[in-house]
Amino acid sequence: MATVELRFSALPEHVRTARLVAAAVARRAGVDEAVLDEVRLAVGEACSRAVGLHLAHGIEAPVHVALIEDEKKFAIEVGDDVPSGPGEHASDDGSEADGEDEMGLAVISGLVDDVEVTSGANGGLIRMSWPTAAATAAP
Repeated sequence: MATVELRFSALPEHVRTARLVAAAVARRAGVDEAVLDEVRLAVGEACSRAVGLHLAHGIEAPVHVALIEDEKKFAIEVGDDVPSGPGEHASDDGSEADGEDEMGLAVISGLVDDVEVTSGANGGLIRMSWPTAAATAAP
């Protein structure tokens, strides 16, 4: 299992770099070309969400992204360091940040069949995966 890890400052301009790296690693891992746009968009949404949460909560730690190549699937994990209770990543005042957060999660869920969102005292994690050519070629 090969893993590429990225850490970047929680700045919107770094999201594009994360998308490009994710697409390149997904291509090398054997993800179907027709799915690469979905990978790019999903990673962009997940990273934008993490950046927004970091900025909204004044967290200076970097956003972390893991690109994991397995035999039959390619997975991406995007993590933030915003602590929260189970199933919530709310802003302190319940403002429009909640709506943007929910919208981002809805977009990701629409793009990725296999997605898992978790959050806890150590922050949140979005785990997404796609089958590789080896998985789709297997009988």
